[in-house]
Amino acid sequence: MKRSTILTLLVIAMVLALFVTPLGYHGKVWLNQLFAGTPDIIPISRRDKLVDYNWKLKDDQWDFFSFEKSKGNVVFVNFWASWRLPCAAELKGIQKLYDAYGDKVDFYIITNEERPPVEEFMEVKGFTFPVTYLIIGGRSPIEVLEPPASYIIDRNGYIVVKEDDIKDWDTTSVYQLLDKLLNTGT
Repeated sequence: MKRSTILTLLVIAMVLALFVTPLGYHGKVWLNQLFAGTPDIIPISRRDKLVDYNWKLKDDQWDFFSFEKSKGNVVFVNFWASWRLPCAAELKGIQKLYDAYGDKVDFYIITNEERPPVEEFMEVKGFTFPVTYLIIGGRSPIEVLEPPASYIIDRNGYIVVKEDDIKDWDTTSVYQLLDKLLNTGT
């Protein structure tokens, strides 16, 4: 066989593997992680402040609670969906962030899905962060963005980070930002 024929067959096999097999799912997740950028910090002069914390949500037991409990705390909010490949890629970094800051930062990993597919997704992926369920059409102090999307809010209610695309949350710059917010408040 000619070298060009072998090369063509290899390319076809790789394309089929990426789009037809389970290996393709993992390859696409990896590519999303590879190309995920670092979140941008909003300059202090351009930060919006939450007017209130009036937001009713559901916890992983499907019980209602209020976002008010996070007033005065550093908050990480992420909107996600189990069926969105970029979300699956992003959640790996969020799990690492939660492992490092789960006892210091209030995490709201929010989905609008029903419990059974979310619980299955969490078990299969081995994620342990708390899941929050969005009440569709409910009042929210922040813009509910299309997943994947995230916010970091400081103790004073200022939005420090607002991202509406996949980002890498397991970075030194994010850890330094959270440390600063936890120590100084801004």
